[in-house]
Amino acid sequence: MTNKLAVAGPDSKWKLPEAEPAGFWPGFWHGLIAPIAFVVSLFNPHVRIYETNNNGGWYDFGFILGVSSSLGGGATVNVNKQEEEEERASDDSLAPEEE
Repeated sequence: MTNKLAVAGPDSKWKLPEAEPAGFWPGFWHGLIAPIAFVVSLFNPHVRIYETNNNGGWYDFGFILGVSSSLGGGATVNVNKQEEEEERASDDSLAPEEE
């Protein structure tokens, strides 16, 4: 019986006979749910975070995008640092000129 939530593992729909390998979108989904799937996989041997029956690079690319999306990725900005730099720039423009 295949699992209903499309998680990776021995009972996944990608393990059925004549099933196509998992591609980009399943990889992205598995990446998004990886933190939760990891915790579940500690207690359930039928759940894994990564589908082994995949099409290679496109699945991996989707998985990496999904994981980076679910864990915050590298697109976060340190707002405090940005504000400090802006304050420094404005302070430098207000300083009196030395002769």
